[in-house]
Amino acid sequence: MTDASREDRRQQPKPKKEQLLSPATAAKKLELYLPATPPEFQQTPISRTALAELQANPPEWLVTLRREGPHPRSVVSARLGVSNSALARGGVSDVMTTAEIADLLAEMPEWLVEEREKRAPGSGRPPGTAVGERPARPE
Repeated sequence: MTDASREDRRQQPKPKKEQLLSPATAAKKLELYLPATPPEFQQTPISRTALAELQANPPEWLVTLRREGPHPRSVVSARLGVSNSALARGGVSDVMTTAEIADLLAEMPEWLVEEREKRAPGSGRPPGTAVGERPARPE
């Protein structure tokens, strides 16, 4: 054995690479409907830091898309206060705009009242009241 140092031949750790997300995964994390996003978003993988930047400082197209839609099924069901399965049972399309969601909430069809009542008792229409009417207060 000699006292001279030898060359270190062990494998060295690789520098960390930025993890890229597919546009579909990024859209899901941002709760966006992918076909409604700009073409450059749809065609380019997005890094996690770029995704965090989009969440922290959303560009104008993202603000508009979140405000007006179209929204994916998960957002539609959350805004209506029902499950994804309830949308299918109610015959509602997968994608809706904010205006369509507001119209549906304004007309409050029977299936929506029933599904909201299933998900959170007390959130649907109390029995015996007309749509849009407040139930009489007990005195």
